[in-house]
Amino acid sequence: MKFLFAVVASLSLVGCSVFGQSNVETAPYTLLKAEPEQNIEVRNYDAMVLVSTSMAGEGRNSAFRKLFRYIGGENEGATEIAMTAPVFMGDTKQADNNNKGTEIAMTAPVLMNSSGDGAMMSFVMPKEFTLQTTPKPTNPDVKVTELKNYKVAAIKFSGTLSDRNVAKHRKILTDWLNTNGYSTIGEPVEAGYNGPMTLPMLRRNELLIEIK
Repeated sequence: MKFLFAVVASLSLVGCSVFGQSNVETAPYTLLKAEPEQNIEVRNYDAMVLVSTSMAGEGRNSAFRKLFRYIGGENEGATEIAMTAPVFMGDTKQADNNNKGTEIAMTAPVLMNSSGDGAMMSFVMPKEFTLQTTPKPTNPDVKVTELKNYKVAAIKFSGTLSDRNVAKHRKILTDWLNTNGYSTIGEPVEAGYNGPMTLPMLRRNELLIEIK
């Protein structure tokens, strides 16, 4: 499964810069190699539990809304979980006050696979969740999966995730991989760690390519 990490820059969905806060949990990984001069790292993500939905049809905004509702409580659960960064959404649906779903911490990054008809968006669950303990979504369009041993080469850059900026850093990363003899798997993915209120020059973006 191919994934593309990105934050949807839609102020109407979140109402605040969630990922711009420094206390937001990020998906942990093991650093295998670093090339500081080019801001390139080789990493291994041991395991990530993902909650995903399709971006087909209505696109990114609709997918983001469904996933944001999920972490806000549109899931099966009875215990409120402390938020790493408070996130609230006014139209989150609840059955009643005695059957409130589990609120789940917002974790960076958001994952999106934007290739073809199978385009998907995913949220990474906080590290304390396993595939078994992640609350089941009440929306049938939302699915829970697990990604294991995800080894990637990543390049960090600022600015926006525009086609031009992504293409520029894709070439830098691809050239580095070819020079260093790495074999790639699938298409590059994008990673955004900041909300839409963050100035472009202060944003942390990444492009990742899965490697063998």
